[in-house]
Amino acid sequence: MKKLLRRLAAPLFAATFLLTAFTSPVRADTPESDAELALQWQNAWDTYKFYDTSPPRPDSGVSRDKAQISIDINAPVGHVFAAYSNINNHIGRHSFLKRLVTHKDWSWEDTRYVNFTAIEEIPYQGAIFTSKTHAQQRVHQDDLYYETDTWSLPNVVTHQKIVFKKLDDGSTRVTERLTFDADTSLIDFVVTNGVASHQQTQLGLKEGIEIGEL
Repeated sequence: MKKLLRRLAAPLFAATFLLTAFTSPVRADTPESDAELALQWQNAWDTYKFYDTSPPRPDSGVSRDKAQISIDINAPVGHVFAAYSNINNHIGRHSFLKRLVTHKDWSWEDTRYVNFTAIEEIPYQGAIFTSKTHAQQRVHQDDLYYETDTWSLPNVVTHQKIVFKKLDDGSTRVTERLTFDADTSLIDFVVTNGVASHQQTQLGLKEGIEIGEL
């Protein structure tokens, strides 16, 4: 799976470099402080409105594609939901994710909101490129689902809804409904790479929950 992700990441980032002036430092983390990352998050939220789920306009040069993936986890739904929805548990199980910076964490009515930036290290032609993904997670504990909207260069937006269902045998089915918005020339790469990454994360979380690590 890791070889597959590296192979998929290579053309995606090659295309990215051709389309934008974006370059990432070859280092283990970002040069910005957490406070500076928080400002970048707010700028992305205000400028790109990655919380907006409206379909791209036909003349925008942006395309949308969707995918759905599921996995069954042999553990009670309440436990799976608590472990799976804790984004810090994704570190080390997501293929590239190395660090999470939480900017704000609060609850309003029955929903918990988490604004964060994910720091990812992506291998490309023998080097490690650092990518920052700005996101908001909304956790609906009473209804057993959560949503996450993300934005990253070069203007790639994802909308995620992750639903948890108790099965008759007491195990839990987790279904991720994924929507990707990206430049039309990149959409296939973004979807393929994104789905593969989410599948690996699912497998990592399943293992961690079932063996009692989470």
